[in-house]
Amino acid sequence: MSGGLVISAPHSGAGKTMLTLGILRALRRRGIGLRSAKSGPDYIDPQFHAAATGRPCVSLDGWAMTPAQIRTLAGGPGDLLVVEGAMGLHDGAPDADAPFGRGSTADLAAILGIPVVLILDVAKQGQTAASVVLGLDRFRDDVAIAGVILNRVGSERHAGMIVRAVAALGYPVFGAVPRLAGLETPSRHLGLVQAHEREDLERFLDGAAGVVEQCLDLDALLAAARPFEATGGAASLPPLGQRIAVARDGAFSFLYPHLLDGWRTSGAELSFFSPLGDQGPGEADAVYLPGGYPELHAGMLSGRQGFREGMLAAAARGAVVFGECGGFMVMGRGLTLAGGERHPMLGLLPVETSLETPRLHLGYRRLKPLGDGPWAGDLTGHEFHYASLGKTEAGTLPLFRAWDSEGNDLGFMGARHGRVMGSFAHVIGTR
Repeated sequence: MSGGLVISAPHSGAGKTMLTLGILRALRRRGIGLRSAKSGPDYIDPQFHAAATGRPCVSLDGWAMTPAQIRTLAGGPGDLLVVEGAMGLHDGAPDADAPFGRGSTADLAAILGIPVVLILDVAKQGQTAASVVLGLDRFRDDVAIAGVILNRVGSERHAGMIVRAVAALGYPVFGAVPRLAGLETPSRHLGLVQAHEREDLERFLDGAAGVVEQCLDLDALLAAARPFEATGGAASLPPLGQRIAVARDGAFSFLYPHLLDGWRTSGAELSFFSPLGDQGPGEADAVYLPGGYPELHAGMLSGRQGFREGMLAAAARGAVVFGECGGFMVMGRGLTLAGGERHPMLGLLPVETSLETPRLHLGYRRLKPLGDGPWAGDLTGHEFHYASLGKTEAGTLPLFRAWDSEGNDLGFMGARHGRVMGSFAHVIGTR
């Protein structure tokens, strides 16, 4: 049996990430065995979690993963699982058959059977905060609110008003955090700046932990955790090959650990290479180019001859080459940046991608593979990018047929040429 709790909020921007990181680092300072998880499709926050705990952070997705897979991924060594929620507690992906959506943080808490700690941003609120807690708690019978943390309080008097109101309804208050400058995380167009890009990362994490240690009752928070039982047997995507070379550096950093772990468990041998470091994939029989920010490194990637030659050689000898989102963009003929500057890419697929007219593509995807690809059956995934397909050669074969979370047919997605294939979708699991 393992213990766990979920940290959530009524809405985005309430301070979940900063306080979760502070709690994780503070618990690590205490020497408590713990692991962390992030709800929903997210590549950025897990990097910060891993830095705070010193251990990989797993993604748990109530929409894209089966309950069995969630319970399996949630288990593992460590005495405590801390799950950071996404958006508001009951916010799920829209679904034609579910008026309140599917895949919310609440769904995840219900699957694991662990309680929720609510972060309340009370900067512009008084006793009304208590009614928010009550409403969120009563919304579902299978999700329990263990207590709350008040964030961005204006004064001791302000905090006292809300504590009395919340306590009168029977909910513990684990602490009150004043509004503090300097602990917010900088962002860019796709979310937070990545963990490795912050030179002050350790100072930031220690500062967040210091705030938590000063303002929260960590003993009470730990006592709120509840046991859950992990189960086995969750299916994972089959590996792309026996020897898989994975691109991993500042341009290719959006990887789900559960995919790589599943491939290792299936017996695949994984190696890593850096395209920015002008490295190729070696003699692997499969190559995985994950997502990232290729647009920030387009000129550098275009000029990396060792990377280019290694990738072309892999494709020529019949290796499976699979690219997702940023990786897919690099596999095309060229990438045009927002200012109109075009950079030649690998030319492994007959497509052009462009950021000249940015348009947000966001949401879960149901994917049906087409042709002779590495996976069969229905897949789940998501899109989150501003790039669009430009010129595509006539006769280009698509990789997937895609639908959104509401079942709307999105048509064909991606491209494939022999054993070389890719799309804008990030694949998460199977259904």
